[in-house]
Amino acid sequence: MTRRVSLIKNLDWWTILLYAVLVFLGWINIYAAVYNEEHQSILDVSQRYGKQLLWIGAAAVLAIIILIIESKFYSAFAYPTYIFMIVLLVAVLVLGRDIKGAKSWFELGPIRFQPAEFAKFATCLAISRYVTQYNFKIHNIKSLFISGVILFTPMALIVLQGDAGSALVYSVFLLVLYREGLSGIVLFLAFLAALLFVFTLIWPKFTVLIIIVGVSLLVAKASGLKWLAFAKALAMLAVSSGLIWLAAKGLKIELSNYLILIISLVLCAIPFLVHTYKNKLQNVAWIVLIVFGSIFYTFSVGYIFDNILEAHQRTRINELLGIESNPYGSGYNVAQSKIAIGSGGFSGKGFLNGTQTKFKFVPEQSTDFIFCTVGEEWGFVGSSVVLLLLLTLILRLMFLAERQRSSFSRVYGYGVACILFFHLAINVGMTIGLAPVIGIPLPFFSYGGSSLWSFTILLFIFLRLDANRLELLR
Repeated sequence: MTRRVSLIKNLDWWTILLYAVLVFLGWINIYAAVYNEEHQSILDVSQRYGKQLLWIGAAAVLAIIILIIESKFYSAFAYPTYIFMIVLLVAVLVLGRDIKGAKSWFELGPIRFQPAEFAKFATCLAISRYVTQYNFKIHNIKSLFISGVILFTPMALIVLQGDAGSALVYSVFLLVLYREGLSGIVLFLAFLAALLFVFTLIWPKFTVLIIIVGVSLLVAKASGLKWLAFAKALAMLAVSSGLIWLAAKGLKIELSNYLILIISLVLCAIPFLVHTYKNKLQNVAWIVLIVFGSIFYTFSVGYIFDNILEAHQRTRINELLGIESNPYGSGYNVAQSKIAIGSGGFSGKGFLNGTQTKFKFVPEQSTDFIFCTVGEEWGFVGSSVVLLLLLTLILRLMFLAERQRSSFSRVYGYGVACILFFHLAINVGMTIGLAPVIGIPLPFFSYGGSSLWSFTILLFIFLRLDANRLELLR
């Protein structure tokens, strides 16, 4: 009895209140998004809003079960839980049902669930357990490699299912590792990879290569390369490029400017690395390696874009980057979503009065595009309230994570906060045309049991850990 009272006393009720408010608002907006005049009761389980109430009830039961279980269980069974979810991710590739081009759902009678959603909390538990082991060293290659395997395995399996959007969520764990001491260079390289991906799609490869070389030389200069060596590097690159061009002309071999520069870089790299070695300029040597890594990456972008991403995903990215424009085809969802949000004005059209919503101009308006219902019916004011509530929850989780005495609890808390932030930023971004449409739900708002349950499990495991924050889980 004393233990139960202690648990109730130590729970962070402010976070639970935020969760309850967000889930309630989500349910109300699902009702508005798919409102049916022939089924006006919000409790009608034949409609999505009625079914969502069932999912909410099940989520409440899940939350209670999670809070009852001893907190040490989540650390002790982190790896078995992760392995079980990996098995499910493999199984769904064979036994799953193909829905909208993604084979990522199990169907058991009237119930469907998506393992990719639940793999998030399992991966969060596993990476938290591994990062807080005594033999883990954040700057050790072996430790980073194993961390990468833990994160990349579910990510790769989800990509194979045809759901690249859900796979991207796992990239946010880089931020968690950064909080634990990961070098900022890794984040810089990740940011560089994203920029190169975009630049390679919208610009000629030769232009991208010039930018890579130019930026790298400037970084090398800032890292300690002397002006004379800097000038020599530029001169060597220019001379070798000119000689290769003349040789190609003389031998009547057609070489593109891009290929000429690649060959010149390879030839110049050898003496440049020798110079950096003699002068102990290790940072500059790393920059040379990053240059060639970037060049290889630009080659792979085309393959990734054409062979890994689905056709609709390629089209959506092209729409976002301005390479294509088809507001009546591939860009229809976003165009209608922006119209719906914009038409809401400052205070909105009122509950159940959204015309874009009522006449179903926006596809997936109860799932991926639920935020356009908020924008149309509740306007700028309502949208701001929803965003502030979600951001408050995320900041609250970061505050709770920082007060943990257990490293496992701290890492897990940051993992939950980062996952929620990624979903919020991308989902809202895609409804207003600032991010590609990759089909990830808005936390606690989008219709569906899998997403609601996975977010509930993520959150309440952390709340259970926080309730025992004075105990070390190691």
